[in-house]
Amino acid sequence: MKNFYFAGAIRGGRAKVEEYAKIVRKLQEYGNVLTTHVASADLDNNGEKNLTKKEIYDRDMKWLNESDLVVAEVSIPSLGVGYELAAAEKLGKKVICFFCKDSDKTLSAMIEGDEYFTVVYYNNIDEVLTYLEDYLSSNNV
Repeated sequence: MKNFYFAGAIRGGRAKVEEYAKIVRKLQEYGNVLTTHVASADLDNNGEKNLTKKEIYDRDMKWLNESDLVVAEVSIPSLGVGYELAAAEKLGKKVICFFCKDSDKTLSAMIEGDEYFTVVYYNNIDEVLTYLEDYLSSNNV
């Protein structure tokens, strides 16, 4: 079974949590999502309160190491997501980043300019889900 690491803003803002949940559900059709908590509506922008920052870091780095594919929704700027993407690249993980064209933000040049990442621009969440379905059903991650 494939392991997926889903990254999305937590402390950076939770405005896209409904989209995160749809992405996680789509990934679960093809394997195990290690980071389902990112898509939880119960998690606010204060993050996880039952773990120390060190425990979160250690756990997330372990999960990145175990992942076969990293999928990130990057429309909401997040230092944590940026760090995870850099770590994933250093680990040689395949990375797909989704950025909403309707965002009032601009995608960081450090993501957009890094040819290592596959950056997919979308108008609505259905485009993300279709992309993932096509990608996951035709690729052996």
